[in-house]
Amino acid sequence: MYRTDGGGALLETYAVAGAVNRDWEDLAAAPDGRVFIGDFGNNANRRQDLCIYILEQDGSLDSIRFNYPDQSAFPPPEGQWQFDMEGFFYHQDSLHLFSKDKSADSYLTKHYSLPARPGQYTANLRGQLQLPKRIVTGAAISPDGETVVLLAYRFKMLLGFFPLTPADIFVFRGYTGTDFLDGSMQRVRGARCLMPTQYEAIDFTGPRTVYIASERTPLFHQKAKRRKLPLVETDAQP
Repeated sequence: MYRTDGGGALLETYAVAGAVNRDWEDLAAAPDGRVFIGDFGNNANRRQDLCIYILEQDGSLDSIRFNYPDQSAFPPPEGQWQFDMEGFFYHQDSLHLFSKDKSADSYLTKHYSLPARPGQYTANLRGQLQLPKRIVTGAAISPDGETVVLLAYRFKMLLGFFPLTPADIFVFRGYTGTDFLDGSMQRVRGARCLMPTQYEAIDFTGPRTVYIASERTPLFHQKAKRRKLPLVETDAQP
């Protein structure tokens, strides 16, 4: 793990003793200082060792082991690869996970929840939403719990061979309880990329302000962009 300042300068490198990085995808934090590390990347949809590490303030480590209630084949048949995961957040003593679906016929985002405490669980499937041609790679909730954002990119080809990965932010408000995907949805432009760039992280820095960040690749440095969320609904279509 790495700690940086507000400008991205590296301040500290921290080794998580006892943890194995099979495919770490996202971080979440609780108000009491616990940090949750999502080792649930599942590109091949065949993993049966899904894990979320719990790093306590004193440096001790525990874990949540889990499976999906709607997956019985590892991997599922082609066209049903809906069990990759890249985004989650902590809210009210639970962890909320949002899936990444690379199946071209569905692009289905599923919302699962888990208790934010050590144990072995079957995740609770809370809801699902189709975001045509968009792959969810990050999730966050506002400090007041009133707004949820999903970061998603669309992998498309220019002139049939040049890949572009425009990213958008989907904003959910007006939901009941923690049924986040049942709220009203707005789409906000995240980033437009002249070169293939995967934006895979999002978090709030204020009630209406988020940062989105991209991965580093051998050809391109990582980037972070600040985005302001709208006050009112402007575009409810994906």
